Amino acid sequence: MSWKLFSLLLQASGMTILVSAFAIVAGLIIAIALSALRLSGNRLALGFVAVFVSFFRGVPLLVQLLLLFNLLPALGISLSSLSTALIGLTLCTAAYQTENLRGGFAAVPPGLIESADMLGFTPVQSFLRIKVPIALRLTFPTLISEAILILKASSLVSVVGVIELTKMASNLAASTFMPVELYAAAGLIYLAINQVVTLIGRFAEGRLPGTGVPAR
Repeated sequence: MSWKLFSLLLQASGMTILVSAFAIVAGLIIAIALSALRLSGNRLALGFVAVFVSFFRGVPLLVQLLLLFNLLPALGISLSSLSTALIGLTLCTAAYQTENLRGGFAAVPPGLIESADMLGFTPVQSFLRIKVPIALRLTFPTLISEAILILKASSLVSVVGVIELTKMASNLAASTFMPVELYAAAGLIYLAINQVVTLIGRFAEGRLPGTGVPAR
């Protein structure tokens, strides 16, 4: 396989990284907001979170992307293929990250919250400055695993017209009749990206502040 073909795969991998990174970060923000609704104890909020998580975890991502791609125009909402892909991936990972954070929030020591109350923290301050950091610290390895899963799942955005790594490999394979070489190269690029994400995650985890939670 020529360097020209490989360079095209590398360029397409940039879209894979962009889409995945956006989905992970935006999904985490949504997951934290949904966790706040869940912790509020409000029945309507609890019901909304339950339905959201159940739908986006229970329906295959491919179906979600196709549904968004066809539903939004029917509702008069015109978005680019990239925007549709970003929304689909973000909502999907948000549901998974919400469930991942559940255990982290449940492990926050009640004594820390009581101390915050005594110091005059508002519920919002207590949530953002105590609960969220501890929950993120406790679930950080799971967050890295989710990032890797989203990187691999990003190959599905090709169904809505986004030219990412897998789609580029497919296009090139169809025009050059070199499917084995191109898909093998794409697989190696995915593997390299995931290894980098894993290394960055381990490096960052070792530098996160402690949670004050005793080890189990």
